Amino acid sequence: MNTELVIDVKAEEVVIALLKDKRLVELTTEKTSVKFAVGDIYYGKVKKIMPGLNAAFVNVGYEKDAFLHYLDLSPQFYSLDSYIKQCIARKGMPVAKLKLEPEISKNGKIGDVLSVGQYVAVQVAKEPISTKGPRLTSELSIAGRHLVLMPFSEKVSVSQKIKSVEERKRLKRLIESIRPKNFGVIVRTVAEGKNAELFDSELTELVERFETAFKHLRDIEPPKLILGEIDRTSVILRDILNPSFENIYVNDLALSKEIKRYISTIAPEKEGIVKFVSTEVPIFDHFGVDKQIKSSLGRTVSFKNGAYLIIEHTEAFHVIDVNSGNRVKLGDDQESNALEVNLAAADEVARQLQLRDMGGIIVIDFIDMQQAENRQKLFDKMRSAMELDRAKHTILPLSKFGLMQITRQRVRPEMTVTTTETCPVCHGTGKADAAVLVIDKIEDQLEFLVEEKKIKNLVLKVHPFVEAYLKKGFWSLRRKWAFKHHIHLKVVGVPSFYIYEYKFFNRFNREIEPE
Repeated sequence: MNTELVIDVKAEEVVIALLKDKRLVELTTEKTSVKFAVGDIYYGKVKKIMPGLNAAFVNVGYEKDAFLHYLDLSPQFYSLDSYIKQCIARKGMPVAKLKLEPEISKNGKIGDVLSVGQYVAVQVAKEPISTKGPRLTSELSIAGRHLVLMPFSEKVSVSQKIKSVEERKRLKRLIESIRPKNFGVIVRTVAEGKNAELFDSELTELVERFETAFKHLRDIEPPKLILGEIDRTSVILRDILNPSFENIYVNDLALSKEIKRYISTIAPEKEGIVKFVSTEVPIFDHFGVDKQIKSSLGRTVSFKNGAYLIIEHTEAFHVIDVNSGNRVKLGDDQESNALEVNLAAADEVARQLQLRDMGGIIVIDFIDMQQAENRQKLFDKMRSAMELDRAKHTILPLSKFGLMQITRQRVRPEMTVTTTETCPVCHGTGKADAAVLVIDKIEDQLEFLVEEKKIKNLVLKVHPFVEAYLKKGFWSLRRKWAFKHHIHLKVVGVPSFYIYEYKFFNRFNREIEPE
């Protein structure tokens, strides 16, 4: 399977599209000013103890206090607390020199462990969603490419996705032989077949990251970020980079160099797949991503031979309805036709869950099937389609009403993209200026930029229909304007533009704001 990443860098955000065989399967947006991302470790202050919830609210700097349940406390919480105190007293210390404390009780009370005003080290387990603040855990971990480091633990575990029993035993023995003292390790799926030298180097790096972050506790005042997760782009690369990756396209030169440096540390042989792309049209238009976003993220999603999904969202759960539409029946009867539509729908549902990052409870209303054998086929197909989904999920078999329930881990807000737009021509009034006037408006702004701003090298971006009109004939309007004003003028068609939308850019591809 050919896997590609297309990264669109904007002033306020970075949008990352993951394509498999040119088909959009994942879309993530990273705000440049984002805080409280999953994996960030904060030094916070307990603000309130809630005995009824057996939880505490912790100030980590967000507008609302973050939530820390007793069950999310690390069993080694006392060891973590002891380490923090010794780091403050000594300005840092190796974890290996710490004497581990007894574990907390599994059935204890939050008030027995935490008190108001206490300083704690916590990690973001869920980003702020809707009206809720971040959800926290004190079971700290630092993820690397092949391993996850768990401070104050002695446990070594291997990913269940590694199927070979012999390989699992080999990896466990190997890690146990090189594991740093007072650190537990989780072996990730991509570690399969790798050698001890690689693991030893990564463990050393992760231990250094953790201990360096805690060296400065004495000098900071909570709430404060003490160890940030790497950016979302690097997280995706760290988690999913594999031999099937053929290209990573970026429209920002600085970020492309940064990604190259990062890949050189985790997979040096793949460094050449990173490519800086400078196009006159937006990078998502250039690779056809924008069109896929608009067609895949609306309320109705078509998927095969006229069949379609209707996706509705509520506060409590998500509902997906499968419809055969005006599809021509290819089977001999209703049962075989329903099975074919349902099997195709399962693939699209799995893609939609990942693409929109839908979490919580999802209820899917498939087309009714009478035969138990066919219902089992659909269940097996759904499980197979969800295998590549990195979010934790549980799938239940079809109920007698033809409903399938899925629970999917939600750690950040759901991806929402508006696919309907207010008419840019009439602005919702139902009336528009005469089409011929848009050319006059373009020429008026062109004259202003040339005469007042003294700009002699311009790029005009318009809808392809308008581009064709401006370039029509040898003595086209574009040539007339360039000759009249003694300038260099280039006209570029952008498919995602509205029919009357236009923008001027300078020769450095920076937009010139109208005045």
